[in-house]
Amino acid sequence: MKYHLAPVQGHTDQAYRHFHNMVYNTQIEYYTPFIRWEKEGVRKRDMADAFGELNSPQGVVPQIIFKNETELRNLVETLIEAGAKRIDLNMGCPFPLQTARGRGAAAICNHSLAEEIAKIVNSHPEINFSVKMRLGLKEENEWENLLEILNTIPLTHITLHPRIARQQYGGEINIEAFRRFVEKSKNKVIYNGDITSPEDVEDIKLQFPELENVMIGRGVLGRPSLFNEISEGKEWSREERIDKMLEFHRLLLRHYSNTLIGGEHQILSKIKPFWEYAEEEIGRKSWKSIKKATNMAKYNSAVATIMR
Repeated sequence: MKYHLAPVQGHTDQAYRHFHNMVYNTQIEYYTPFIRWEKEGVRKRDMADAFGELNSPQGVVPQIIFKNETELRNLVETLIEAGAKRIDLNMGCPFPLQTARGRGAAAICNHSLAEEIAKIVNSHPEINFSVKMRLGLKEENEWENLLEILNTIPLTHITLHPRIARQQYGGEINIEAFRRFVEKSKNKVIYNGDITSPEDVEDIKLQFPELENVMIGRGVLGRPSLFNEISEGKEWSREERIDKMLEFHRLLLRHYSNTLIGGEHQILSKIKPFWEYAEEEIGRKSWKSIKKATNMAKYNSAVATIMR
């Protein structure tokens, strides 16, 4: 299988992607956290994240989020001018801050926007487009009208998280809706959602042997070795997992310490999210100590409590 690291705002920046690739050395497709259009254009830091030098070892797919045809065209044209060869279209973000503005999963129901996507994809055959989406915003069958249009255009794949946006990341995965989507899609489909162990991927493969790819986000943030374990077909020992995770953390912390100029507070704000989804992996006591750390001395002491 081929593996895709789902973009997570505030976590999977270019430094995270770079050092994850360096430590774990697995064939992974990396994506930027979504890039959006603002009044003056794309934020400089978003462009730097997508096209910065730390992306060079493994490459990266820029992901965009949009609410209307104008934002979509502006974003695509900006990325193409910057040299992008791949663009991922975010039609799955469930967060109300975005859906209330018509972006993310709210775009699934926007028929005119879907037609504009088809026009743009067909007018740029030199660019590989993909889509990341959910079943819908409020209802689990809202994807059907969108898929009719997506079936008319060549996409590298569609990544589907089989929940509606209102569920965010809670409630049951709708595996039967995912099955119907796979049956009806003329483009390749990637599964995304609630994968936290090698066994979870085996279960998906048993149910959908035709799937060639999976995308994982929070599962890898909590267990960065997960892609390796899936690829090798065996679960690493906790000692192996923690050793590699701490190596990954050391490289990332050193990078932030050497490049951020805002002092301890800025470094802490960048490095502490590294552990946000790792409570089960490192233990609640260490996780809580890291979360409570207010300076680098306390933070380093908290990290030192993580037991192999």
